Amino acid sequence: MNDNEKRLRKSIGKKIKLARSKTNYTQETLAEKLSLSPRYISQLERGIAFGSANTIVSLCKALNISTDFLFSDFIDSDSCEYMDLIDSKFLENYSQLNDYNRKVVNRLTNDLIKLQLEENFKKQAKLK
Repeated sequence: MNDNEKRLRKSIGKKIKLARSKTNYTQETLAEKLSLSPRYISQLERGIAFGSANTIVSLCKALNISTDFLFSDFIDSDSCEYMDLIDSKFLENYSQLNDYNRKVVNRLTNDLIKLQLEENFKKQAKLK
């Protein structure tokens, strides 16, 4: 296994773990959903093992993530463009919030977007 493949496996493993924690699944729960062993899930998350195409697709479905999310660090395409806008540390922190605090962050984000739109509208009105 070359260095590029090692980086790929580790990156994908971290993202699988992040998505799993976001869904509040244990390795055992995810393994059960996919008819895999918890040990294999652990190996995937640590980058020791790499799943087949079917396993990757099943993981994505179970964790409600896209394959773009898993491979975005290694594929330079327009479909991954939105991932550049999302800070991975923010996602990691967000995934650790409880439901109430996630709602607070979502509400705050919505309010900030509204304020930004209002500011942009005012700036455009002044230019006219």
